[in-house]
This record gives sequence, structure tokens and C-alpha cells, in this order.
Amino acid sequence: MALTDPAPEAATEAVPARRRRRHFWPGLLTGVLVLGLLAAAWFLLPIRSVTVSGNIHLSAAEVERLAGLTPPFYGAERQHHWTSGGWLFYGGWRAAGLRASPWIASARVLRRFPGRVELSVTERVPAARWQQPGGQVVAVAWDGTVLPGGAPVGPLLVGWGPDRLPLARRVASAFGRYTVESVRYTPSGLTLQTQAGTVWSGNIDSLLKYSGSVKMFAGKRISIYPWGVSVQQ
Repeated sequence: MALTDPAPEAATEAVPARRRRRHFWPGLLTGVLVLGLLAAAWFLLPIRSVTVSGNIHLSAAEVERLAGLTPPFYGAERQHHWTSGGWLFYGGWRAAGLRASPWIASARVLRRFPGRVELSVTERVPAARWQQPGGQVVAVAWDGTVLPGGAPVGPLLVGWGPDRLPLARRVASAFGRYTVESVRYTPSGLTLQTQAGTVWSGNIDSLLKYSGSVKMFAGKRISIYPWGVSVQQ
């Protein structure tokens, strides 16, 4: 009986199958090795210490929490938690809370081998009190950020009509040397109450231009216009 060769289609299918089997096991072993190295890095390189600097209003624990340094990455129970570790895996993606906090103006996160994390923050500072349209008075920084729980310090910013709060903040900051007590804004202009006297103007550029008049006419009510200054008893 004559022997016949396998069909060409069967031969061509058998070769790729053998090749796939040859590549499968090395690939699987490589994957297992990578996973093993990652697991070893997690357990053998834990975050052992955290230092916080620059915080004034926020406690160190609050800064750590905002930076995502909570279990399983870091925490009081890290010495006993089976998943404690993570120095190699910790990064800025965990610190989104720092960017979201109104108290944090800027922050820097550094990892230092072999298990230390340094957090350096710059906090916003309460600079004025803003009476919101509903009547509630809140602390704000000079950039206008509302600071929850902030100390009620600085001049009172209050008014009605179109929002002129940015102008009120700018004027209060510019006249800080006169110890501004309040800035009231209305559609017609801004009124500053200082220890030296009262100043009104409908034009902020004129107000800043003639700011020296506040000291010159101490104890008077001053109205500042683009064309000059009016002084009243």
C-alpha cells in the first residue's frame, strides 16, 4: 500500500501550534517572575517614615491623609497589616487630596530611599472676612479662596449687586498700611473704612492713584474721582 503525505493544510497548522507552545511557557514564567518582584518590592520596601513641613493650620496627620498616606500605604497599623508597604509604588497620583484642599497653595512630595516620604506644603493664610450673600461670614485668602474653619481676621468685605469681591480684595490689600477695617461694594463703587478715615471711589484706578490722600486727610470722608479728590468733614 502506498504511503501518502499529510495534507498541506494540516502541516501548516501544526507548525504555528508548536511555536505557540514553545513561547507560552517562557512568557508565563516571565509574568510570574515580574509579579513576584513587584510583590517583593511591596513587602520589602514599606513606607517607614513620613515628615511633614510647612503646615500651620492643618495638622501633620491631616496632611498625610490628604497625601494619600493611609493604609495600606501607611498608618498606625502598618507594622501588622499584611498588605503594609508601598514605598516604590507611592507617587503623586496618591496625593490628589493636597491639590483639592483649599488650604494648600502648593505642595511638594519627595520619596527618599529606602522608605521615607517628605511632604512640604505652603498653606494659604486667612487675610480677610467675606460676608456672603446669605449673611454668613467666612475667612478668605487674598486670592479669594474660602478657608473652612479659618480664623476671622482682617477687613470685612461686604456688599451687594454685581460681584465686586475681587476688586474689594485688591483694594483691601493695597490699603493694608492704613489698617483697613472694611470694604463695602455697591454698583456705584467701593467704600473703605480705615483707621485714618473713610474713602469712596467709583473707579479703582483713581482710588489706587490717590491712595496717599487717606493719610493726608486723616479723619475725613474722602471721595475720589478720576479728576480729583473731594474732602468732607
